[in-house]
Amino acid sequence: MEELARKAGITVRTLRFYRERGLIPPPRRQGRIAWYDDHHLARLRTIAALLERGHTLNGIADLATAFESGRDVGEVLGLGEPTEETPVRLTPEELADYFAGEATPENLATALELGYVATDGDAIVHISRRLLDVSAALVREGVPLSVVLETGRRVRTHADALADLFVESVRKHTPEGDLDRLRPLAKSVVEAELSMALDRRLRRE
Repeated sequence: MEELARKAGITVRTLRFYRERGLIPPPRRQGRIAWYDDHHLARLRTIAALLERGHTLNGIADLATAFESGRDVGEVLGLGEPTEETPVRLTPEELADYFAGEATPENLATALELGYVATDGDAIVHISRRLLDVSAALVREGVPLSVVLETGRRVRTHADALADLFVESVRKHTPEGDLDRLRPLAKSVVEAELSMALDRRLRRE
């Protein structure tokens, strides 16, 4: 326990407190000896990163409970579940390979906060294959993962506003308000407008 606390940069007393609150899973026991491993250290570093971003211990405890019960982190954060996206299961090593050493505790904390990733036992589940592949491609092109994640946060704000506008228009002006059937039309409008916006932006270069 002392070695784990030292590596995580916290006191043994804090580590015991986290353990009592259920923020980290119990150690593997062999007789009277408790064994902590790299997964415990990764969890502690994630907790530290979440605290630095202003999360409370109660909120982090909710996330930890979700992890242990197999619930999606998006459910805990009120983000809902995707209807068209395909989740991807990865080992921590595979996730690190995807992002060329940028899968830091800080970036993981941001991804957790945004609901992009959750944990399921020793595996990590990314909420969207498309977002995972695009994010990894941007990192390979030289865009820092922290910037990719912050851009995703800003895009989500605009996407939520567009979704609200579409839902309002459909419910107000169509007889049945069939949102699911008309969903591809909304996506086509957004894709076309974004394409034209990129054209306008590039012409200003």
